[in-house]
Formats: sequence, C-alpha cells, structure tokens
Amino acid sequence: MEQSEKIKVSALQMCSKIGDKKANFRKVESIVDKELEADVDFLVLPEIWTVGWSCEDFTASAENLENSETVNFLADIAKSYKTNVLGGSFIQKASDGNYYNTCPVINRKGELVTVYSKMHLYSYCGCAEGSFVKVGKSPVMVNLDGVNIGLTICYDIRFPEIYRAYREAGADLLVNMAAWGLKKPIPWEALTRARAIENQAYMVAVTQSGIIKDDDWNIGHSRILDYVGETISEIKDQKEGLMSAEFDFCKMYEYRNCCTILKDIRESYEVKSV
Repeated sequence: MEQSEKIKVSALQMCSKIGDKKANFRKVESIVDKELEADVDFLVLPEIWTVGWSCEDFTASAENLENSETVNFLADIAKSYKTNVLGGSFIQKASDGNYYNTCPVINRKGELVTVYSKMHLYSYCGCAEGSFVKVGKSPVMVNLDGVNIGLTICYDIRFPEIYRAYREAGADLLVNMAAWGLKKPIPWEALTRARAIENQAYMVAVTQSGIIKDDDWNIGHSRILDYVGETISEIKDQKEGLMSAEFDFCKMYEYRNCCTILKDIRESYEVKSV
C-alpha cells in the first residue's frame, strides 16, 4: 500500500447470547449505532458472535453463503456506515455438505469480497470444535483500500507459521478474531503481542466477553497492537463496545526498513542432534 497512508480501525467486543442469532444481531446493531465514528475504514467483529461459543449450536445455526442472513446483515452495516467489515465468523454450510467456521469480508459497497475459514480447530480440554466443523483449506490475505490484511481466527494465533506466511506475502495488518477463554490469559496476552512483534505489523486481536455457560467465560480483553508490540487501544475485562486506533503505515515501513530482521532468517533450520 502507499506508505504515507493512514487508516482508522474499530473492533467490537461483545457478550453473545448463546444460540440466539437475532439477539446478537440487535446487540451489534446497537453498539455500532452508538459508538462507530464516521471516519472508520475497517470494522472488525469477534469469532462466532452470531451464536456464541457453543459448539453444539454450530450446525443448527449454519448458513449457506449464497443467502446468508449474517452476510446480508453485515453488508447493510458496511453500506450504511461506508466502512469495510471483517465480519468475525459464522458457521457456513458449504456446497460440499461440510460446515466451516468462516469469516466474511465485505467492502464499503456491501459486496462480499472473500471468506476465510479457520484452519486450526481447538479440540482439547473438553472442547470439540473439530467434531462440528472442518478445517479451512488455506490462508487468505485480502486487499481492501490498498491495505493487505492477513485473516486468522482464534486458535490460529498459536501457529506462527501462518502469520509469517502473511508477512512474506506482503501483509500490512494482521487480524485475529476470537472467542478466547478466560482460563487462558497468558497465551492470549503473549501470542497476540508476539505475532505483531515478530512480523513488524499492526495487529487487531478482538475477542468476545461475558459468560459462556456455568463457570466458563470469555476473556474479554480485546486489543490493538502496533508493529513493535505496543498496545495502542484495548477493552479490558467484560465490557462491551468498540475500541479504535489509527494506523500510520509510513512509520511502520520506516521501522521495517531500519530494522530488517526478516532478512536474517536462515534458509534452513535443520537440527543437529548430538
């Protein structure tokens, strides 16, 4: 993108009502109506905000991409507020009959530009995401308004390989849309910051807040990081609302040109065992 360009990004943290798509639509609409500023270039939503983190509700909530009410809802927001929307994720029923945890990307005109389906499915410690949805086939970097954006969802954050692939492909901005559990604060804090630092890229890490069920809660600490890992905007605890930040890509590229760490990557890291 043009190195002198600046953009403004907002990300939405919310507590989704489990299994109630209409209620969650209303909540997003209310937050956006009250808090979204007129000059925002990108709006980012969290993972599976449509029905909350309940794998058992995934397939019942699934939508075909061609007539998706979630995509249509987000397209209306994009057109009304003249902003690009990185739509968190919803459960997509694909033409192959499989289900995917899918992020829709919509431009300012309300057009569906592309989708990214989550490549790593969390199926540990009592969670069985992989039993309900299939893994996505490839990373997706989308160019909107001249900005190259690398898309990831939640558990993808534990795999630095996908982020490095985005960086090598020319990513300016990395995005992780999550429904991250409260009981795993250290990985969320460390990995979101690390992905920004090691790739010298702006990072939007947005997650759900609020209770899931019983004593299981979302972490509710969404944040935006710059290319050296500094937090430039955040929503702490269980609050709902928008966080916003302006990205100065001129400064980011100046830093990359000064601190050329990616040039020090070796062609091979074959381990010598002794």
